[in-house]
Amino acid sequence: MSFSLRVDGPLWREHLSKTIAKDSSLVPVIKGNGYGFTNEQLALEAVRLPVSTIAVGTQSEVAMVRQHFDREVLVLAPWHPSLSQSEREAANTTIRTLAHTEAIIDLASHSPGCPVVVEVLTSLRRHGVSASELAMLLRPLENLDVRGFALHLPLDASANKLNEVFTWAGRLADAGLNPRTLWVSHLNDDELARARATLSNMSIKPRVGTDLWLGDRTSFAINATVLDIHEVNKGDRVGYRQQAAPKDGHVLVVSGGTAHGVGLEAPSIPRGVSGRSKAVAKTGLQAFGKAPSPFRLAGERLWFAEPPHMQVSMLWLPHDIAPPAIGLPLNCQVRMTTAYFDEIVGL
Repeated sequence: MSFSLRVDGPLWREHLSKTIAKDSSLVPVIKGNGYGFTNEQLALEAVRLPVSTIAVGTQSEVAMVRQHFDREVLVLAPWHPSLSQSEREAANTTIRTLAHTEAIIDLASHSPGCPVVVEVLTSLRRHGVSASELAMLLRPLENLDVRGFALHLPLDASANKLNEVFTWAGRLADAGLNPRTLWVSHLNDDELARARATLSNMSIKPRVGTDLWLGDRTSFAINATVLDIHEVNKGDRVGYRQQAAPKDGHVLVVSGGTAHGVGLEAPSIPRGVSGRSKAVAKTGLQAFGKAPSPFRLAGERLWFAEPPHMQVSMLWLPHDIAPPAIGLPLNCQVRMTTAYFDEIVGL
């Protein structure tokens, strides 16, 4: 009676192979919840792929992937002298990302020769050294094995990401830092091709997570399981919060709750009149206790009877839809980067 991820293994792996074949310099990103597949499974998949390097999100994720992947590992979270002892030790077997001047100076002094990637501050403004700091980095970087410079770019399609890449390549060259390799995030195929054509003297390595692991949505599906069914009349109270049934029908109890990522949603910023109108409408429905769920039956989206519980959800089923039998699967569409499954079938 589980909340499961069901994967067409051959189809999913075919997509992985085709993506790597299209760009052999691609660096698979393995982090967080493993894009729903778990970091351990993705590390096993990376072993099968012809890649020299993978990237993990944090120092705490190194130990897991190191159990399976013995090639190079880049840690995306910046290394800093303030890290805990265990984090510093985990970083010893990796390529560190450096994004602060004091971290570069400290590492150059205490661990000369260690491999690093230096992140620069793009318009994303999350981590990175600024253009004004480049001149003071030349001498300390001479004591480190600099594998290149990283540009973490915004996702927004309106951003002039290529202009940022070219601008930073020029700044690095002017500072005498000899940027032979750029590690980039969030450039599409066309942008990568144009960047490589213009910067033909540099190697450009795209760091890719979502488009690699989740790029073929037809190769996997999420199934909840029907656990219980209760007939209700209009006005009957249900759930922890005793919400009144809006009509005659049924309450479905299905696997999948907050522990699985059900009901978790990343904040979004509505844009334009249409986007703001939808946000207002959604807020209005929630104010009256109505919230659409990610569960579907016969193509119909069902509504939560109340907020999801830790491991199950309670759903309204209208009287004109025949209830499914206990044990049958129910399609669910959740955000894969926040989802955790009781079982993964097909890999």
